[in-house]
Amino acid sequence: MANREPAPLAEPEAQDRRQRRWDRTRTVRVIVNVLCGLFAVVLVAQIVLVMGEANSPTGSRRSCGFLFRGVLGFDNLFTPAGVKVRVLLNDGFAALVWLALDAVVTTLIRRFALPSPRGLVR
Repeated sequence: MANREPAPLAEPEAQDRRQRRWDRTRTVRVIVNVLCGLFAVVLVAQIVLVMGEANSPTGSRRSCGFLFRGVLGFDNLFTPAGVKVRVLLNDGFAALVWLALDAVVTTLIRRFALPSPRGLVR
C-alpha cells in the first residue's frame, strides 16, 4: 500500500475546529489576565494600606500579608530603613513584574496558540 495523506477536512468542520481552538485560547488568555491583574491589585492594595497607615494587622491579616508578600511579591528585595519605602519598592516592583508577566504570556499565547484570523468565522 502506498503512503496516502489523510483526506482534507471539510470546510465547515475545519472552521468549527479553528473556532473551538480560538475559544479555548481566548479563555486561557482571560484567565491569565485576570490572575495577573488580581495579584497586582492585591499588591497595590497592600501598598495603599501601609502608606495610609492602616491599623496594625491582626493575626489573620498578618498571615495574609505574609502570604501575599511572600508568594506574590518580593519580600526583602529592597531593604531601605523605612517600612513605607520598603513596602512601596518591594510590592510596587512585584506588581509591575506581574503586569509585565501578563503582557509576555498574553503575547506568547496570541503568537503561538491562536489560529490565523483568515480561517475564522465571525
